[in-house]
Formats: sequence, C-alpha cells, structure tokens
Amino acid sequence: MRRIVSLFLLLVASVWAKKPNFLFIFADDMTYEAIGALGLVDVETPNLDRLFASGTQFTHAYNAGGWNGAICVASRNMMMTGRHLWFAQREEKAMSKQDLWPRLMSQAGYTTYMTGKWHVRMKAEELFDHVGDVRPGMPNQVKAGYNRPLEGQKDPWDPADQSNGGFWKGGRHWSEVEAETAIRFLGMARGDQKPFFLYLAFNAPHDPRQSPQAYLDRYPLDRVAVPKNFQEAYPHREVMKAPYSLRDEKLAPMPRTELSVKTARKEYFALITHMDAQIGRVLKALDENGQRENTYVIFTADHGLACGRHGLLGKQNMYDHSIRVPYVVSGPGVKAGGRISSPIYIQDTVPTTLEKAGAKVPERIQYRSYLPLLEGKAEGRQQIYSAYLEGAQRALTKDGYKLILYPGGKVARLYHLTKDPLEMDDLLGRGEGKAKARELFVALKEEAINHGDSHQFGEYPALQ
Repeated sequence: MRRIVSLFLLLVASVWAKKPNFLFIFADDMTYEAIGALGLVDVETPNLDRLFASGTQFTHAYNAGGWNGAICVASRNMMMTGRHLWFAQREEKAMSKQDLWPRLMSQAGYTTYMTGKWHVRMKAEELFDHVGDVRPGMPNQVKAGYNRPLEGQKDPWDPADQSNGGFWKGGRHWSEVEAETAIRFLGMARGDQKPFFLYLAFNAPHDPRQSPQAYLDRYPLDRVAVPKNFQEAYPHREVMKAPYSLRDEKLAPMPRTELSVKTARKEYFALITHMDAQIGRVLKALDENGQRENTYVIFTADHGLACGRHGLLGKQNMYDHSIRVPYVVSGPGVKAGGRISSPIYIQDTVPTTLEKAGAKVPERIQYRSYLPLLEGKAEGRQQIYSAYLEGAQRALTKDGYKLILYPGGKVARLYHLTKDPLEMDDLLGRGEGKAKARELFVALKEEAINHGDSHQFGEYPALQ
C-alpha cells in the first residue's frame, strides 16, 4: 500500500512539475507611457525595461473603466471575476459565491500567494492559500498633500517626510514591504512540489506619491517636461463628472500651472523608479531560486493616470493616459522583444493563465485568452469599450479612432489616434469626421450591450 501511495504522489508531483508558475505583478495608477525603454516619457525603469526586453509587450492594453471614482475597485473586481464592467458591478455583492481567479488556480493544482493592495469586497484570506501584508485601496493622504504647490508659496508637502504616514505608515515604505513579502513567498514556493501563483499588487504609483529622497533627487524640476497636451482646465470636467471637487483632481490647484504639473510628475516618476527597484529585487530572487525558467511573469497596472495631461490629474476620463496601461508577459516560449498591437483588456489575463495552467475556463468568464495572439494564430479584438459612471462618460476605440461621449452635456469628441496619439485635436470640434463618428457611435451602442451597459445613449448634435 505504501508503495502504491508513493507512486501516486510521485505521479502527482510529476504532473505539477510540468505546469508553469505565474508571477503576476500589478501596479496602481500607472499609465502606459511610464516605461523608460519605450521612450515616451523621461522615466527610469531599468528592471521593467529588462522584463519588457525578455518578453512580449501588448502595446494597447486597456481597463474598461469604473462605476465609481475609485477605478481600481472595478478593475480588480473584473480581474477576480472575469466579468465585464457592468456585470461585475451588479454581481459584486455575490462574489463569495463565485469561483474567482485565485480559487480557479488553486483548483488547477496551484499553491496561491498574495501580497499588497487588495480593494476587493472579499477578504484576500478567503481566496489565497498564503496572504501577507495586505494593504488598503490607497495610503492615507493628509491635507497638506492637496492643492499644491501654489506659485510663490512654500510647498507644505514633503514626499520623503515619513511623519506624514501614507506609504511610510508602519516605518517601512510599502513598496519595499510588498517586495520583501513576495520574496519570502517565492522562498516558500521553492520548497513546494506544487506550482505557484503569486499575486503581487503594489500600491505605487498611486498618490500620495512618496518615495525616498534619493529617488526624488533623480527628477529635478528642470528635467521634468510639461506634457504637450497640458491644459490649464479641461472644458468638460463638470458634464463628464470629474469636477475639481473630485478627490484626485484636488491634488493640484485650479487652474493647473506648469509648476504644479511638473511637481506632480516628478513625484510620480520618482515613485515609479522606486517601485521598479523593488520589482528588480523580486525578479532577482526568482532567478536565484532557479524559478525563472518555468515562470510566466506578467506585469501590468489596474488603469492609467492623467497626471497633468488635458488639465486632469486623475483616471476618471476616457483618454489613453488613463484607460491604457503597460502590459508585458515573459516566460517559457514567449518571444523576447515581441510587440503585439492588437488591443486587449488587462482582465484577459484570467482566461490566459487558466489555459496555460491546464484548467478549463468557466463559461461565465467573459474575457478572452490572448494565447492565440502570442502564438500568431489570431488578429484579436477590433474595438475597445470604455465607460465611467452611469450617464457620465462612454467611449469606443476602433480603426485608429476614438469616440468619446459625455451624455450629461450631449458632448461628442472624436480623435484620430494614429495621427494624433496625444488626443489634442477634436475632429468634431472643428466640424470634421462626422461619418466616422456616426459609425463608431453605432458600434459603441452594440459593444455596450456586451459589457452589460443599460445606458440609453440618445442623440448627439455633433453627430447629426
């Protein structure tokens, strides 16, 4: 009997050994531009640069939007459930009854680990085998961190001052703590016969954008450029329900100044570079443990951030800087230095990892595996739906164009992304592109149904 049991355990171990590991690294508020090697902005990310070079990048990865100001709540709920935006909202309270992503990985034979930002209704401990250093939706912000800096006045906020709490609460910077917990979990996984699934979610680079002084010193203000699509104020902020009173938008004074935007971006880039250093520590541990060869490393973010573009600070808008994120996958059989322009949703990660884990993808998961794209067997999606709040904002990206709607003011804007990637030239605003806008309007209404959107679109004068 013992021999039979031993043979059975060896068989199980051999099956598990063939399965790949997964290290999923999730940033918060990180726009698609903020990878140094891409050359889009002046930011230092040497470890992420190497990761991107070692794998395949999806150049157009999106989050579909959110149902409240905290876009990360919707993004992470969609990630856990695999459900499209408005379906995920309606089913949020019933999450505990569903087989969510970590549970499905566990059922596929994986030991599951989690550390960092959570911001999902269920407790992480209910979903993962090992949980450590769970962090809330954002580090605490203080009054001095808002409406700053003002011209001609001393800035009341110091990102390196640990007495302000925030990322410094507890005595160690949260990014460092999260990395150290991930490294500890990798050590535990090394001694486990089962493959691992590690969900590492950094709170960075969400505000308050605090980092050690050495990282802030890398970005003197004369190094930080004002974005080309800088505006002192966005003209439709009220009808799009992203007013100055919105928490994210209160971080800088209104109207926006070059000083306030450059300061925000300095602190944003410093926090990204600091996070990059922690990611480097985790990847080094993966290498030293001998785990890298059989591990898929996926890096992305829950959504992007304006950080001074279009007169906006937050992510509650339909511009690419806020709905589009960096995305790379590196691992066995993945082409190094590859680039795929076919659009994906970041939540496509769920069915992709399940397929790679040898698990059956439940029918209730609405996102698509991108394995056919990695293998060059499919063209992928043709359009991307985006939304913010009921009745606030809707958008569709298709054929190199983007149509944005603000139902509250019956405002429609059209951008030719291929020619105008910074979305500065509203074609409808100067009486052009109506035929294309009407085409996208029809496609948007159809795509909205697939995302569970019950919005009544009505008519828009600019499309007539």
